[in-house]
Amino acid sequence: MENGFLSILPPLIAISLALYTRDVFVALFTGCLSGYLILSGFQIFTGLDTTFMSFIHVFADSDNTIVIFSVILIGSLIKIIEQSGGINGFVDVMVKKKSMIADKRAACLFTWFIGLVVFTSGTLSTLLTGAISRPLNDALKVPHEKSSFIVHSTSTPVCVLLPLSAWGAYMIGLIKAQGVDNATMVLVKSIPLNLYAIFAVFLLPVLLVFRLDFKGMRKAEKRADTTGLLDNRDDHDMVSKKDPKDNPTTHVRNLLIPIVTLVVVILIGLIVTGGGSIIQGDGMRSILWGIIVSLLVTYLLYRIQNIMHYREFMKHLFTGAGDMLNVSSILIFAFSMGNMVKMLGTGPYLAHVFSGFLTPALLPSLIFLFSCVISFSTGTSMGTMAVMMPLAVPMALEMGISIPLISATVFGGSIFGDHASPISDTTIMSCTTTGCDVMDHIRTQLPYVLSYAALALLGYLILGFSGI
Repeated sequence: MENGFLSILPPLIAISLALYTRDVFVALFTGCLSGYLILSGFQIFTGLDTTFMSFIHVFADSDNTIVIFSVILIGSLIKIIEQSGGINGFVDVMVKKKSMIADKRAACLFTWFIGLVVFTSGTLSTLLTGAISRPLNDALKVPHEKSSFIVHSTSTPVCVLLPLSAWGAYMIGLIKAQGVDNATMVLVKSIPLNLYAIFAVFLLPVLLVFRLDFKGMRKAEKRADTTGLLDNRDDHDMVSKKDPKDNPTTHVRNLLIPIVTLVVVILIGLIVTGGGSIIQGDGMRSILWGIIVSLLVTYLLYRIQNIMHYREFMKHLFTGAGDMLNVSSILIFAFSMGNMVKMLGTGPYLAHVFSGFLTPALLPSLIFLFSCVISFSTGTSMGTMAVMMPLAVPMALEMGISIPLISATVFGGSIFGDHASPISDTTIMSCTTTGCDVMDHIRTQLPYVLSYAALALLGYLILGFSGI
């Protein structure tokens, strides 16, 4: 904590610039530069060199590299399937021929359901849910702001409510590290007390069914209905620039086989890397293998049908990859920002400052609030959990407060920043697969997540004063 107040300036600068300029590139780069200038003792040339080298060092972490590479290849896969006519075939079956999904409301609920099913990883959830649901959402004129909101809402919240994955092991480890007996049971008991995640996941279908939208989302819905534009600005709308009829319509299998291959290989990868257990599997490596095998199967499928020759396939592969370069760049900046925030000690500093305000009755609500602030500032949920648990659990033990309740406040508050922060990786990933601009997503989603947080805060105040 040697950097003190200076440690919170870079994330504040990045978040403020993102909200003001709506340019995530400028915001993240400026945030990184300011942080590395602080770390270099305000030596300009050293700070600049460290900033640029930090973007290179992002690739030293294999998980970071896999995420970036996977995003690029997902762009390729989506482009190839789109050009094959498989997306049009899928929409034709689901909407026109079978009428399985007849309107926007049904499409949104379908997206929510897919998000519930994919609960092993927030990254995997945003990738699969967005990729599977986007054709239907686009065909039925669901604005990208709404699509990204649904995909994001069912990513990490579902992971912490159904912790049958690496998330569960991680959270149990954090609880156990504080000297708590039977950490697994504490985690299980914390699930129904994780109010933010519960509101985020289960209030969503209510909002969708009754079409309860805040002003920003209502404007997006009206724009999509009246103009057909799925994004706020033409330069961010990848769908409205062209008519879907420009692509052929082929059999629905040309979409389903690649997607099913992707899911099956990911599941097999989780089992193999986990020694027979999906929960213990390596999610990042499994995602990469899933995409690569899906691309190979897609090529063979289209070649057998004479839909796409090798040169045409490679052309669309690189075009799709190119479409994702801007998103990959944002991820590089975001990962660099995350590393810099750790080096500055932003999380521990904020936790230390806030610890002086804690009292027994207010402890649950204040721990939740501080976790929200730290996660929003740092853009990381797991990082916030790691910072807050060593502070929150010992204080709860000392004050005789329920450990499951305190654990829930940390986990829920950490997820808030994962949803609300423009520098969160799942924010960027949700926008990647739905085609939404990052700042349009933040602007339209923020009223919802703030409402969830306010309800959760009220709940924790009640629980705190009731002595539970």
